Amino acid sequence: MSTRNTATTLLAQLRVIRDLTDTEIRIAETRIAQARTDAVRRELAENADNARVRAEAVEAAIRELGGAPERIGPFLGRAAAAVKAIGEQAQPFDEALLGDLVLEHQLLDRARYVKALATTLQNADVVAVAQRLITAHTATVEWLTTVLAEDALGGPTALRRTPIQAVTGTAVKLINIPVTWSARSIDRALDTFRAAPPALGELLARGAHAGDVAVKTLAASRDAVLETTEQVSRGEGADSAAGAVHSLRSTTGLLEPTELPISGYDDLNVAQAVAEIKDLSDPAAVRVVLAYEEAHKARQGVVSAAQARVSAIAREVSGLN
Repeated sequence: MSTRNTATTLLAQLRVIRDLTDTEIRIAETRIAQARTDAVRRELAENADNARVRAEAVEAAIRELGGAPERIGPFLGRAAAAVKAIGEQAQPFDEALLGDLVLEHQLLDRARYVKALATTLQNADVVAVAQRLITAHTATVEWLTTVLAEDALGGPTALRRTPIQAVTGTAVKLINIPVTWSARSIDRALDTFRAAPPALGELLARGAHAGDVAVKTLAASRDAVLETTEQVSRGEGADSAAGAVHSLRSTTGLLEPTELPISGYDDLNVAQAVAEIKDLSDPAAVRVVLAYEEAHKARQGVVSAAQARVSAIAREVSGLN
């Protein structure tokens, strides 16, 4: 490739990166509303600000090469982000994150290409800009990979599902649940529900948010319905059904304190609870503690510690440590 062609290619790649960066900014802004904790919310806001700084650096590099940023770029970035945000409402949570990961990988790969082109032209300033991009997008790729691993491990994830994503994910799971109840088991379980409202449909509506929406208040009778249904199911040998009810109780924070994986949890202060959570190695156990914490005390320090513990396990599983 001639020097002139290399310069032309470099300029074209920088313009594409500028447009994609604008899309990245808009997506980061939409993700802020999905942050599970204040720490994640601040991190996403900072990421959006840093992306704006990178966009300005790319624009400066374009001008240095004698070009001018295309004014339509930011508009296309906002449009692309809006289309993505609308489209992913009908997608499962993991598919939406995989879409974010595709964008970050494209930015990372183009930044590496830009660095090689700038090195060929011996343009140290553009090489430095490209290295900043490589560092930033490598970190974002690792973060998204970790969030996906957290989701695969059952959560909690740094990001919450949107309501539509939660329903979509629950529908997929329900389709794949094998029906193993006997007719007698079903009759007895339904009798239990009829005897103590809310109805099954309302419980399933609450269950659609399992793992992401902590149920703050439920009447004692409702707690008893779930607990009794689990006991009846086990008594009838319907272990799969009992397991599903137990899972619902776990993810909505309705377990009894004695059922938690940390002994005497209700009596622990924030520092003690955080220390106990750090010792947990099973993400499912962390998830149970988090759901209980969100449903009863909602101490931000404890919630953040639970998120950080699952994140550490996810990074290890993904080979990022």
